[in-house]
Amino acid sequence: MAIDDLLDEHEQSERVRSWLRSNGAAVIGGVVIALAAILGWQWWQKHSHNQLAEANARYEGVLGGIQSNNLEKAAKDMAGLEQGRTGIYTDLAALRLAKAQVEAGKSEDAIKTLRGVKASGEFQLLIDQRLARLLVDAGKPDEALKLLASAEDNISLEIRGDALIAQGKRDQARDLYAKSLATLDVAAPQRRLVEMKLMDAGGVVPDPAEPI
Repeated sequence: MAIDDLLDEHEQSERVRSWLRSNGAAVIGGVVIALAAILGWQWWQKHSHNQLAEANARYEGVLGGIQSNNLEKAAKDMAGLEQGRTGIYTDLAALRLAKAQVEAGKSEDAIKTLRGVKASGEFQLLIDQRLARLLVDAGKPDEALKLLASAEDNISLEIRGDALIAQGKRDQARDLYAKSLATLDVAAPQRRLVEMKLMDAGGVVPDPAEPI
């Protein structure tokens, strides 16, 4: 090997050592950060998996309690789901448990179950609607109206109308039933029920071809 080649290699190695002395700490820091990120991601995946497994077990516990008519056990498992903030598991379990409680004649327990759920989006609206119906039936129409005060979908409008009927406010209820009917398709299965409520409130069912 020529002297010039040896000098070039020596010069290159010196440059590498010099670069490492200047940047070594940053390189090591980057490696540490990368390792921490990998380990953190692995921990989070394991943690999430464990949470989902526990949520699934509690959800199955709720269903098992319902199926065996042990609603107290189902309610305890439901409470565990709520504390764990397990999303869709909590929402579905709450709806199933509340339905079973109503069928068992325990409407107040069903109201308590649905009040404890903090869902999001469409699921929260569905839970609020179920809760509002129970509140109307329980003689608490004012609470039902407050719960659905800003909801303008056809189901919520119908429930708000029911609450106003319970308060003796037929004229206001009639307006809400009419608005609910206006948003329903002619072939919608619940249309006939809303029409009957509108007529009972003193309204006239319009021709579907005409605007309300």
